[in-house]
Amino acid sequence: QAQLVESGGGLVQAGDSLRLSCISSVGTFSNYAMAWFRQAPGNEREHVASISVSGANTYYADSVKGRFTISRDNTKNMVYLQMNSLQPEDTAVYYCAADLAYNDYAQTSSIASTMDTWGQGTQVTVSS
Repeated sequence: QAQLVESGGGLVQAGDSLRLSCISSVGTFSNYAMAWFRQAPGNEREHVASISVSGANTYYADSVKGRFTISRDNTKNMVYLQMNSLQPEDTAVYYCAADLAYNDYAQTSSIASTMDTWGQGTQVTVSS
């Protein structure tokens, strides 16, 4: 069964860094744009970052721009989210998602309802 498995979450203090990882067994990995979303209690799931199939294009939510970096390694079927300068408002469950893509854009993979496959999520908690 095709799946995505996230890892790397945890409890950190404000200003710290974390790197999330997601390994994919969803078909041919290089055919999928990848994205990270997050959901805090009582909130809707929101887009964090996306990366195109080649990795050449990325797209970020304004709230994380300049602090978070998404990357991928198509030889390892992995996507990463480097999170720096974490703040309490970054506390959420972070989800990896895959979007079967027909172009090399990242912005088109930023809407939760259009993503094809989701991981189970990893908790990130930032204390003040």
